[in-house]
Amino acid sequence: MKKALLAASLLAFGVAAHAQSSVTLYGRLDAGLEYMSGLGNGATGSSSHRFRAESGDWGTSLWGMKGVEDIGGGNKVLFQLEGSFNTMTGAGPGGGGLFNRWATVGMSNDQFGTLLLGRELFISNGVWDFDPFGQSNWSSASLVRGRNWPQSSNNISYQSPKFAGFDVYGQFALSNATNFNGNGTTAQGREGGLQLTYTNSLFQVRGMYDEIRSAANGNFTDPFTASREYTGAVNVFLGPFKIQGAYQAIRTSSAASAAGASPTSLDHEWGGVTWQATPAAALIAAVYHVNANKNGGNATIYTIGGSYNLSKRTLLDIQIAQVRNSNAANFGLEANSAGAGDGGATNDNPLPGHNQSGVYAGIQHSF
Repeated sequence: MKKALLAASLLAFGVAAHAQSSVTLYGRLDAGLEYMSGLGNGATGSSSHRFRAESGDWGTSLWGMKGVEDIGGGNKVLFQLEGSFNTMTGAGPGGGGLFNRWATVGMSNDQFGTLLLGRELFISNGVWDFDPFGQSNWSSASLVRGRNWPQSSNNISYQSPKFAGFDVYGQFALSNATNFNGNGTTAQGREGGLQLTYTNSLFQVRGMYDEIRSAANGNFTDPFTASREYTGAVNVFLGPFKIQGAYQAIRTSSAASAAGASPTSLDHEWGGVTWQATPAAALIAAVYHVNANKNGGNATIYTIGGSYNLSKRTLLDIQIAQVRNSNAANFGLEANSAGAGDGGATNDNPLPGHNQSGVYAGIQHSF
């Protein structure tokens, strides 16, 4: 009888322990059709156009798993693993391994916040909440050539609870090099940043500072890849309308200053409005602008689009956009690396001083 009671007690304890832990598999599939004109070829001085099947225009296709274990006293152990892929080809991440977006483990406390270790989306991705197109393929990352959406390895991050509408988020990523800031012996220089957000029912404001140091020498050598970034952003909630805007100052301190060298600073701003016309349908309009010093030129993206929710998990999307460049600039709709276009093989930038237009329509399903 005692053995039976003991077995029953152990079984009950096991069920209770299991009930305090959970693992969730999740993902998102994004696919559509895209037309783009103004693809420059720096070798021939000509431009071309393209119609293609595309994955990730409205949002990155991804899959992952996350889990939580409640260990009592308001404390939880957390993990998250997440990787991107191409819906059209099935190909996995191009860099960073299987879980190129998230690979974290840490702890949270209801009173003191969350501490994570591992690989995460870099803190500059915090503009996502203030981008009218939610960092779609043609949005706030485009004119800074991807500076707003990298990942960060060797990361230590902290998210505070909310207090009186405020919350704080910070990241610090080690270079793992023999020089603290980076010296070319590892793939990443030191990175980090701090974000302060205030939210109420009418508006939300966020201030961010972040820095990415060169893996080669630990300095701030390129505004697009190794620089300091200062961001101020706002959301205003007016019934069915959401008005969004942001300003970013991107600065370097060790970039080459000779004539013809890359810019040493960028001023980047955008604004837009989303109209939730019905519970299912949203219309969006936005303008993004960048100005680069040292004759780097300036560019503006004008874009409209929207989405229609077929269900809680599935939506249809469309975006129409054009980027207009000054004489010296060749920014594209996509977050391409700097340099002349090569006809679309690896770099879709337009020719300097030329415009680029595009439209895509697709479907996105989350699970």
